[in-house]
Amino acid sequence: MTLAELEWRVVGEERHEGPLTMGLEEIAAETAASGGPATVRVYTWPDTLSLGYGQDPDTIDWAFCEREGIGVTRRPTGGGAIYHDSYADLSYGIVAPAGAVPGNLMECYELFCEPILDAFERMGVDASFVDGKREAVHQPACYLRELHPAHDIVGPDGRKLAGNAQYRQKDAVIQHGSLSVSLEPDRHCGCFTGNPDPADFRERVGAIDEYVDIDRESVVATLRETLSEWVDADEGAWTDDELSRARERAQSKYATDEWVRRDP
Repeated sequence: MTLAELEWRVVGEERHEGPLTMGLEEIAAETAASGGPATVRVYTWPDTLSLGYGQDPDTIDWAFCEREGIGVTRRPTGGGAIYHDSYADLSYGIVAPAGAVPGNLMECYELFCEPILDAFERMGVDASFVDGKREAVHQPACYLRELHPAHDIVGPDGRKLAGNAQYRQKDAVIQHGSLSVSLEPDRHCGCFTGNPDPADFRERVGAIDEYVDIDRESVVATLRETLSEWVDADEGAWTDDELSRARERAQSKYATDEWVRRDP
Protein backbone atom coordinates (compact mmCIF):
# COMPACT_ATOMS: atom_id res chain seq x y z
CA MET A 1 0.00 0.00 0.00
CA THR A 2 1.24 3.50 -0.88
CA LEU A 3 -0.20 6.98 -0.37
CA ALA A 4 -1.12 7.11 -4.06
CA GLU A 5 -3.24 3.98 -3.73
CA LEU A 6 -5.40 5.44 -0.97
CA GLU A 7 -8.69 7.27 -1.26
CA TRP A 8 -8.05 10.83 -0.04
CA ARG A 9 -10.30 13.72 0.92
CA VAL A 10 -9.38 17.33 1.59
CA VAL A 11 -11.30 19.16 4.31
CA GLY A 12 -11.27 22.86 5.13
CA GLU A 13 -10.47 25.62 5.77
CA GLU A 14 -12.53 25.03 8.91
CA ARG A 15 -12.58 26.40 12.45
CA HIS A 16 -13.70 24.63 15.60
CA GLU A 17 -12.97 25.01 19.30
CA GLY A 18 -9.68 23.40 20.35
CA PRO A 19 -11.13 20.22 21.91
CA LEU A 20 -13.24 19.47 18.83
CA THR A 21 -10.29 20.22 16.54
CA MET A 22 -8.29 17.51 18.30
CA GLY A 23 -11.30 15.19 18.51
CA LEU A 24 -11.82 15.35 14.74
CA GLU A 25 -8.19 14.47 14.18
CA GLU A 26 -8.48 11.39 16.38
CA ILE A 27 -11.67 10.28 14.64
CA ALA A 28 -10.06 10.82 11.22
CA ALA A 29 -7.33 8.40 12.32
CA GLU A 30 -9.93 5.79 13.21
CA THR A 31 -11.62 6.29 9.84
CA ALA A 32 -8.36 5.85 7.93
CA ALA A 33 -7.35 2.80 9.98
CA SER A 34 -10.70 1.09 9.31
CA GLY A 35 -10.46 1.43 5.53
CA GLY A 36 -12.18 4.80 5.08
CA PRO A 37 -10.63 7.78 3.33
CA ALA A 38 -7.35 9.27 4.42
CA THR A 39 -7.53 12.98 5.17
CA VAL A 40 -5.63 16.17 4.51
CA ARG A 41 -7.10 19.23 6.19
CA VAL A 42 -6.51 22.95 6.59
CA TYR A 43 -7.86 24.61 9.71
CA THR A 44 -7.67 27.57 12.01
CA TRP A 45 -8.48 27.86 15.68
CA PRO A 46 -10.36 30.46 17.66
CA ASP A 47 -7.63 32.02 19.82
CA THR A 48 -6.35 28.86 21.51
CA LEU A 49 -3.30 27.61 23.39
CA SER A 50 -2.56 23.96 22.60
CA LEU A 51 -0.31 22.32 25.19
CA GLY A 52 2.17 19.61 24.29
CA TYR A 53 1.40 16.13 25.55
CA GLY A 54 3.98 16.31 28.35
CA GLN A 55 3.46 19.99 29.23
CA ASP A 56 3.67 20.99 32.88
CA PRO A 57 0.48 23.02 33.59
CA ASP A 58 2.48 25.25 35.94
CA THR A 59 4.24 26.71 32.87
CA ILE A 60 0.96 28.25 31.68
CA ASP A 61 -0.43 31.61 32.81
CA TRP A 62 -4.02 30.44 33.16
CA ALA A 63 -5.25 33.81 34.39
CA PHE A 64 -3.86 35.53 31.28
CA CYS A 65 -5.54 32.99 29.00
CA GLU A 66 -8.88 33.41 30.76
CA ARG A 67 -8.63 37.20 30.78
CA GLU A 68 -7.72 37.32 27.09
CA GLY A 69 -10.36 34.81 25.99
CA ILE A 70 -7.79 32.23 24.91
CA GLY A 71 -9.08 28.65 25.03
CA VAL A 72 -6.75 25.90 26.20
CA THR A 73 -6.49 22.27 25.17
CA ARG A 74 -3.74 19.65 25.04
CA ARG A 75 -2.38 17.91 21.94
CA PRO A 76 -1.54 14.21 21.75
CA THR A 77 1.84 15.26 20.30
CA GLY A 78 4.91 16.37 22.21
CA GLY A 79 6.68 19.69 22.24
CA GLY A 80 5.77 22.89 23.99
CA ALA A 81 2.56 24.91 23.95
CA ILE A 82 1.56 26.92 20.87
CA TYR A 83 -0.65 29.98 20.82
CA HIS A 84 -2.89 29.60 17.75
CA ASP A 85 -4.13 33.07 16.90
CA SER A 86 -7.40 33.10 14.96
CA TYR A 87 -5.78 35.21 12.22
CA ALA A 88 -2.03 34.89 12.53
CA ASP A 89 -1.81 31.08 12.73
CA LEU A 90 -2.74 28.50 10.07
CA SER A 91 -2.72 24.76 10.75
CA TYR A 92 -2.84 21.61 8.68
CA GLY A 93 -3.29 17.90 9.30
CA ILE A 94 -2.43 14.71 7.43
CA VAL A 95 -3.97 11.41 8.51
CA ALA A 96 -3.16 8.10 6.79
CA PRO A 97 -3.02 4.37 7.55
CA ALA A 98 0.29 3.40 9.12
CA GLY A 99 0.89 0.73 6.47
CA ALA A 100 1.05 3.37 3.71
CA VAL A 101 3.88 5.46 5.18
CA PRO A 102 7.52 4.85 6.10
CA GLY A 103 8.04 3.25 9.49
CA ASN A 104 11.07 5.45 10.08
CA LEU A 105 9.98 8.65 11.82
CA MET A 106 12.46 10.91 10.05
CA GLU A 107 11.54 9.53 6.63
CA CYS A 108 7.86 10.03 7.41
CA TYR A 109 8.46 13.65 8.47
CA GLU A 110 10.32 14.29 5.23
CA LEU A 111 7.50 12.77 3.18
CA PHE A 112 4.67 14.55 4.95
CA CYS A 113 6.42 17.92 4.84
CA GLU A 114 6.73 17.82 1.04
CA PRO A 115 3.44 19.69 0.43
CA ILE A 116 4.23 22.16 3.22
CA LEU A 117 7.56 23.13 1.68
CA ASP A 118 5.86 23.22 -1.72
CA ALA A 119 3.30 25.66 -0.34
CA PHE A 120 6.03 27.98 0.90
CA GLU A 121 7.75 27.82 -2.49
CA ARG A 122 4.53 28.74 -4.30
CA MET A 123 4.06 31.68 -1.95
CA GLY A 124 7.56 32.86 -2.82
CA VAL A 125 9.01 32.13 0.63
CA ASP A 126 12.49 30.58 0.69
CA ALA A 127 11.83 28.00 3.40
CA SER A 128 13.69 24.85 4.42
CA PHE A 129 14.28 22.52 7.34
CA VAL A 130 16.58 24.16 9.87
CA ASP A 131 20.13 23.00 9.13
CA GLY A 132 21.08 22.17 12.72
CA LYS A 133 19.88 22.18 16.30
CA ARG A 134 19.58 25.56 18.00
CA GLU A 135 19.35 26.19 21.72
CA ALA A 136 16.03 26.85 23.43
CA VAL A 137 14.98 30.39 24.31
CA HIS A 138 12.03 29.37 26.54
CA GLN A 139 11.49 25.62 26.76
CA PRO A 140 7.75 25.55 27.58
CA ALA A 141 6.89 27.46 24.37
CA CYS A 142 7.05 25.32 21.25
CA TYR A 143 8.22 28.13 18.98
CA LEU A 144 10.98 29.04 21.45
CA ARG A 145 12.24 25.52 22.10
CA GLU A 146 15.38 24.03 20.62
CA LEU A 147 15.03 23.89 16.83
CA HIS A 148 15.39 20.46 15.27
CA PRO A 149 16.22 19.71 11.60
CA ALA A 150 13.72 16.84 11.49
CA HIS A 151 10.57 18.92 11.86
CA ASP A 152 11.26 22.66 12.19
CA ILE A 153 10.98 24.81 9.04
CA VAL A 154 12.70 28.19 8.88
CA GLY A 155 12.62 31.18 6.57
CA PRO A 156 15.51 32.68 4.61
CA ASP A 157 16.88 34.46 7.70
CA GLY A 158 16.78 31.31 9.83
CA ARG A 159 13.73 32.22 11.91
CA LYS A 160 11.17 29.50 12.56
CA LEU A 161 8.17 29.57 10.20
CA ALA A 162 6.47 26.25 10.91
CA GLY A 163 6.55 23.39 13.36
CA ASN A 164 5.38 19.85 12.69
CA ALA A 165 4.61 16.91 14.96
CA GLN A 166 3.55 13.28 14.52
CA TYR A 167 1.92 10.52 16.48
CA ARG A 168 0.55 7.07 15.74
CA GLN A 169 -2.79 5.84 16.96
CA LYS A 170 -4.91 2.81 16.07
CA ASP A 171 -2.84 1.85 13.03
CA ALA A 172 -2.85 5.37 11.63
CA VAL A 173 -0.22 8.10 11.40
CA ILE A 174 -1.21 11.66 12.17
CA GLN A 175 0.90 14.71 11.42
CA HIS A 176 -0.18 18.22 12.19
CA GLY A 177 1.61 21.51 12.04
CA SER A 178 1.35 25.23 12.54
CA LEU A 179 2.42 27.94 10.07
CA SER A 180 2.93 31.57 11.06
CA VAL A 181 1.05 33.87 8.70
CA SER A 182 1.67 36.88 10.95
CA LEU A 183 3.16 37.36 14.42
CA GLU A 184 1.44 38.06 17.73
CA PRO A 185 4.44 37.90 20.09
CA ASP A 186 2.83 39.71 23.03
CA ARG A 187 -0.17 37.39 23.19
CA HIS A 188 1.97 34.33 22.46
CA CYS A 189 4.45 35.10 25.24
CA GLY A 190 1.74 36.23 27.63
CA CYS A 191 0.36 32.68 27.78
CA PHE A 192 3.38 31.48 29.76
CA THR A 193 4.74 31.92 33.23
CA GLY A 194 8.44 32.76 33.31
CA ASN A 195 7.91 35.98 31.32
CA PRO A 196 9.37 35.07 27.91
CA ASP A 197 10.41 38.26 26.12
CA PRO A 198 8.38 39.20 22.99
CA ALA A 199 11.57 40.70 21.55
CA ASP A 200 13.27 37.30 21.83
CA PHE A 201 10.21 35.78 20.16
CA ARG A 202 10.60 38.09 17.17
CA GLU A 203 14.28 37.16 16.88
CA ARG A 204 13.45 33.42 16.83
CA VAL A 205 10.15 33.37 14.90
CA GLY A 206 9.33 34.70 11.44
CA ALA A 207 6.05 35.03 9.55
CA ILE A 208 4.99 34.64 5.95
CA ASP A 209 3.81 38.23 5.66
CA GLU A 210 7.26 39.46 6.72
CA TYR A 211 8.89 37.72 3.75
CA VAL A 212 6.37 38.18 0.94
CA ASP A 213 3.46 40.45 0.05
CA ILE A 214 0.57 38.00 0.21
CA ASP A 215 -2.87 38.11 1.79
CA ARG A 216 -4.07 35.49 4.23
CA GLU A 217 -6.72 34.12 1.87
CA SER A 218 -4.01 33.33 -0.67
CA VAL A 219 -1.93 31.58 1.98
CA VAL A 220 -4.89 29.38 2.90
CA ALA A 221 -5.69 28.61 -0.74
CA THR A 222 -2.07 27.75 -1.53
CA LEU A 223 -1.68 25.38 1.42
CA ARG A 224 -4.96 23.66 0.63
CA GLU A 225 -3.95 23.32 -3.03
CA THR A 226 -0.55 21.78 -2.32
CA LEU A 227 -1.98 19.30 0.19
CA SER A 228 -4.75 18.30 -2.21
CA GLU A 229 -2.48 17.92 -5.23
CA TRP A 230 0.11 15.97 -3.24
CA VAL A 231 -2.28 13.02 -2.84
CA ASP A 232 -4.83 13.85 -5.56
CA ALA A 233 -7.50 14.35 -2.90
CA ASP A 234 -11.20 14.78 -3.64
CA GLU A 235 -13.27 17.53 -2.09
CA GLY A 236 -14.49 16.07 1.17
CA ALA A 237 -16.26 16.67 4.46
CA TRP A 238 -16.80 14.99 7.80
CA THR A 239 -19.66 12.53 7.94
CA ASP A 240 -22.44 13.02 10.47
CA ASP A 241 -21.14 9.97 12.34
CA GLU A 242 -17.60 11.38 12.47
CA LEU A 243 -18.85 14.72 13.75
CA SER A 244 -20.95 13.04 16.42
CA ARG A 245 -18.08 10.85 17.60
CA ALA A 246 -15.64 13.77 17.52
CA ARG A 247 -17.94 15.89 19.68
CA GLU A 248 -18.20 13.06 22.16
CA ARG A 249 -14.41 12.61 22.14
CA ALA A 250 -13.91 16.34 22.66
CA GLN A 251 -16.30 16.37 25.62
CA SER A 252 -15.00 13.20 27.25
CA LYS A 253 -11.29 13.85 26.70
CA TYR A 254 -9.93 17.03 25.15
CA ALA A 255 -12.09 19.49 27.10
CA THR A 256 -11.62 17.88 30.52
CA ASP A 257 -9.38 19.17 33.28
CA GLU A 258 -8.07 15.63 33.68
CA TRP A 259 -6.59 15.92 30.18
CA VAL A 260 -5.78 19.61 29.87
CA ARG A 261 -4.39 20.31 33.36
CA ARG A 262 -2.92 16.92 34.11
CA ASP A 263 0.56 16.65 35.56
CA PRO A 264 3.22 15.34 33.15
